[in-house]
This record gives sequence, structure tokens and C-alpha cells, in this order.
Amino acid sequence: MTWAEQTLDALLDRAGATEAEVAPRWPLFADPETGDWTTTARGSWTGGFWAGLLGLRAALGADPAGRAAASGRTAALAPWIEADTAARGMIFWYGTAFTETELRQSAAEALLAAYDPALGVVPWGAAFGGPRELARVDSLPGLVPLLGGAGAPGLRAMRGHLDRHLDLLTRGGLPVPAWRVAPDGGWVPHPEPPAGWSRTVPWLTLALADGDRFAPGRAHETLSRLSAPRRDGPPDTSATAIHAVGLLKLAATHENARLRDQAARMLRGLVTDHVRDGRLLDGCYDLHRGLATRHELVWGDFFLALGLAMLTGAIDPFTC
Repeated sequence: MTWAEQTLDALLDRAGATEAEVAPRWPLFADPETGDWTTTARGSWTGGFWAGLLGLRAALGADPAGRAAASGRTAALAPWIEADTAARGMIFWYGTAFTETELRQSAAEALLAAYDPALGVVPWGAAFGGPRELARVDSLPGLVPLLGGAGAPGLRAMRGHLDRHLDLLTRGGLPVPAWRVAPDGGWVPHPEPPAGWSRTVPWLTLALADGDRFAPGRAHETLSRLSAPRRDGPPDTSATAIHAVGLLKLAATHENARLRDQAARMLRGLVTDHVRDGRLLDGCYDLHRGLATRHELVWGDFFLALGLAMLTGAIDPFTC
């Protein structure tokens, strides 16, 4: 068994143990020393990653109880269909990837209905507080493939949403991850997440990799224009895992061995330096607030497992 297969097994075993421990609550982040989880009642914006991780575990295993747990978690995401947030893209794209459900289609329809053609985006929304009319880079993952696969109207909305974000993110060297609508109708930087956010380029890479299937040729040009984020604090392993998955998708689309090798090195580095007992440590939930800055994060585990499953050939890179 290879290092990637061994680590993937350990991550999925950890997921099964966590589900038994915390259900019906949803894991969010875990203490790096004790492994104890901080949980939420409804899953927050990360619920799709937990449903997706359990779905991956079920897809690669033969445990009926595991399949039932994954299906149950996916079904429990249903109330988020009506939530006012573009994060429904990531919740429902990843949360439905391995489970038979109609929720994915319903989510795509809800996002299409929320698209504002005057702004050119699906607004970030008010579900988590703060200004509603924001363009945030973390609205891209999941939303791009959901809308892109929703027929001609969905494809137009996806292109508009992605174009607006690319315009904003490439204004200058260091990309600003969040912008708000000004009174004159223009866009001005918003302070949260701050410029230099660790997940800005990874989220964008992932979205561009998915978008390349609908609007080819934009990923390389855009990514070459962006500066890598500056990090003055602790590392964020979750950002590295997200970035590696995006590169693996780009490598598959363009049959690019160099990108695949780069992603493999990133994943191997995470496994060697930051994985302990099936837990990806040193993820940073919110550096600005000093919240969970060296922790196991549910989306970090998910994207590391996803990347390893892609790297080993256990799943197709565009399964989700």
C-alpha cells in the first residue's frame, strides 16, 4: 500500500469515528492536541464538506452503515437550499457528490434565481451576517460547476459570476478576496477576509479548474497574473489541500504531467509534515480573529482525502 493509500484510509477511518462521536451535530474544527471537535447544530458553511467526506468514505468502502450515514448527512443539508448565501455552491456541490439526491438540482435552481445580473454575481448574502452585496472568492467553489451544468441560463450566470470575480481579483498584484458594492454602483475592497488570505488563490484555482470545463483557457492566464498570498502567521494546510485538488483537476483537463507532479508534491508534504493519526493538523480557520489557527479543519480533511483519492485513481478528478 502506498503512502497516499495509507493516509487516505486513515483519514476515512477518522471520519467514521468522528461521525459516531458527534452525530447529529456537525464537526467544524478539532483541537490539535486532544482531537476534540468543536461542533455546530446545522453544519454552517462547512456542512457539505462533512457530508462529502462521509460520501467519499461510503463510495470507497462496503459498509452499509457508512452509506446510510452519508445519505443521512446529505439529506440533512436540505434546509440550506433557502439560505441567503452563495456558500450554497460549496455546501451542495461537495455535499451531494457521492450520494443519489435531487438536492444538487434544487441548489442549482436556487443559485440561478439568486443571480443578480446588474451586479454580475450571486451575492454572498446575509445568512452569516454582514453586508449582503459582497463578491467573495469563496463563493466560487461549487457554485461554478453547479451553475455551469444548469443549462444555458445557468451557464450564462456562471460566466457572469466568474468574470466579475476575475475582474476584481486581478486588480493589482495581491488579490483582495472580498469586495462590496459602493453607493455609486462600483466595487470597493471589503476588509473580511483580509488581503493576503491564505485561501484566496486556492479557492480561485479550484473554481478555474471547474470553469475550464465550460470556458476553456482562462485558468493559466489568470493564475499567472496573481501573486501568491503572503503569510506572516501560522501555515494553513487546508489552503494547500484545496490548491492541490485544483491543480489535479487542471492536470486532468489539460493532460499536464507537471501540474500533477506539483500537486503530488504538495500532498506528500502535507502527509509528511502535518498528518497525525488520520488528522490533517495546522489548518487555520480564522487568523484575523485568532480562531483555531493550528487545528484540524473539516474542509482540510475533506480536500486532503479528495486529493489523495484523485492521486491514487480511486475517483475521477471531476467526481466533485
